[in-house]
This record gives sequence, C-alpha cells and structure tokens, in this order.
Amino acid sequence: MLQQGSLAEKFSRFTDRWRPKVIAGLNGQEVKIVKLEGEFPWHRHEKEDEFFLVWRGRMRVEFRDGAAELGPGEYLVVPRGVEHRTTAEAEAEILTFEPAGVRNTGDVADEVFTAPDGVSI
Repeated sequence: MLQQGSLAEKFSRFTDRWRPKVIAGLNGQEVKIVKLEGEFPWHRHEKEDEFFLVWRGRMRVEFRDGAAELGPGEYLVVPRGVEHRTTAEAEAEILTFEPAGVRNTGDVADEVFTAPDGVSI
C-alpha cells in the first residue's frame, strides 16, 4: 500500500504537545510526528535506538554528560540504553523513527507525558 502525505498538513491537524502521531509505517518501524515545548522527563529505551529530525523550530536533546542542539533539517540518533531528555524553549515540530510499539517515555511511566501507542493521524 502506498503511503503519501504532506508534513505541513499533518502537523496542522493537532495542537497537543508530547503526543506522537503515526503518519506511516515500514518494515516494522513507525514514522511519527510530534510537537514539543518545554521539558520532557529523563528516560531511556533499553532495546531501541531513537531518531529525531527537526521539521520546524529548535530542540535540544540533553544527556547526563552533554547536549545536542538541533534546528530545521538536522537530525540525531540516540543509541539504545542512553539516558536522555528532549527540550524545546518554543514549539518545535519533530519527526521520529522507531520500532512500532515503542513507548515515548521509554523506561518511565508518567501521567502527563506517556502517550498512548499507535495513534495515527
């Protein structure tokens, strides 16, 4: 099945933050979009690498020993098992690629930030 769409149109369909939306799937992976603003909890994904690509805005991925600043068109892969958190001073629009079913908060369950799995848009 062909999957085609517009990132701008998909991002325009929601306003909530920290709630990834699946826009495509391939080879057991999900392509998700998410809006960020503020600080996400520290967490890690024990079995999965996590890919972030900035579409609009700026984000920061913090590690216990440093940080990476990302702007539009820039990406970062966080290796499995590495503790991290994401932050954005102003709203940022991000794409993520990860195996289907990966919890956005990894090893942490959080009432505010843990999003339901598999929400498509």
